[in-house]
Amino acid sequence: MSLQQFIHVSQSRVDNTLTQHLNAHDSIAPRLYEAMQYSVFNGGKRIRPVLLYATACALNSDNPLVDTAACSVELIHAYSLIHDDLPAMDDDDLRRGKPTCHIAFDEATAILAGDALQTLAFELLTNDPAGQNHPAQVLQMTSRLAKASGAAGMVGGQAFDLDSTGKQLSLDALMQMHRHKTGALISASVILGALASGNASAVQLTALEHYASCIGLAFQIKDDILDVESDTATLGKQQGADQSLNKATYTSILGLEKAKHEAQTQHQQALAALDIFGPEADNLRQLSAYIIERNK
Repeated sequence: MSLQQFIHVSQSRVDNTLTQHLNAHDSIAPRLYEAMQYSVFNGGKRIRPVLLYATACALNSDNPLVDTAACSVELIHAYSLIHDDLPAMDDDDLRRGKPTCHIAFDEATAILAGDALQTLAFELLTNDPAGQNHPAQVLQMTSRLAKASGAAGMVGGQAFDLDSTGKQLSLDALMQMHRHKTGALISASVILGALASGNASAVQLTALEHYASCIGLAFQIKDDILDVESDTATLGKQQGADQSLNKATYTSILGLEKAKHEAQTQHQQALAALDIFGPEADNLRQLSAYIIERNK
């Protein structure tokens, strides 16, 4: 199976499971569910679930808990984008080429939709029948996702980002910010795939942690490059938004060419981290290349 086929299968798999859990027929708040569905099914690439599935494949596992874990990380990601786009945060009008949630609905509904998606992620993870016989495994996964999502991870990184707008940052500070804001959930996606498999050794988990840390940085560096080189139609969001807000980026600190070199360096380090795996980890290897070669 080619990487594109694997991505397509993974996207279909997580989308089918998400559809089951976002059915609002008996909801007392149908508009809330409409906003949740709008934000989850608005054309996302599902990179985090795809990484999770690829990790499970690298460990030769297809445990049903993997599907729930994939949904959980995507729900956290979707909630974070809704809140990031709010007027009090990045104040964006476009997300993936469509009006952002607070534009398509209203600000209050967007906030509640983000809240609901966040809590649903943990509800699914802790209530999955596939995890009932593996409580310690589910506890590890829940703890890891919570930490990656909160003040010690993604939310802390976003707070740092907001506080740093208009300020000069060192490269080390920028990397630290993005290890939290972007990298924490990407790392959690990989590690949840390993934990859901039930097959990961301590040595494999360490290698996967290193891999995930590298691709998390590479992902953000590529985003900064695209913010300079791409256009609004291709990106599906406002091109040059970081520059207009005077935010520190890899391109503003390193320059465009050095930023590209750093992305390649992180990619090579990610590949090296997978040396203990055989061809079963080829999807992870190809995904690392995909992250730095994508055009949006």
